[in-house]
Amino acid sequence: MGAEADVLSELRRLRTRIPQLRGALAASVDGLVLAQDATDVEAEGVSALTAAALGVALRLSEATHQGDFRELLIRGEHGYVATYAAGASAVLTLLAEPRINVGRLHLEARRSSTCIGELVDAAVERAEEG
Repeated sequence: MGAEADVLSELRRLRTRIPQLRGALAASVDGLVLAQDATDVEAEGVSALTAAALGVALRLSEATHQGDFRELLIRGEHGYVATYAAGASAVLTLLAEPRINVGRLHLEARRSSTCIGELVDAAVERAEEG
């Protein structure tokens, strides 16, 4: 695709800004890993599950007339899984500790997802032209 190194750099910057993140990955909307900065999870499996959750979230958002998908937050006993739209072609999924400030998580993740979306969408556009 051509944007993997830049996307990985953004994931690493995000983890630096939010120390309570245990992992970060960017995936295509169909579940392929684009870049990852996560060591304690199987990235391919998480990406595939993210794609499945994204499909349900898209349908739910549409069925309830809430507009285009923006983000999904799951709170588990041991922390959070947050997924954010990243342009038209990608999603950002974050794994966070339970003590994270969720407002800060959203603020920083939204910034990063915008950056990642621009990188991935531009790479997709270049690939389609070439």
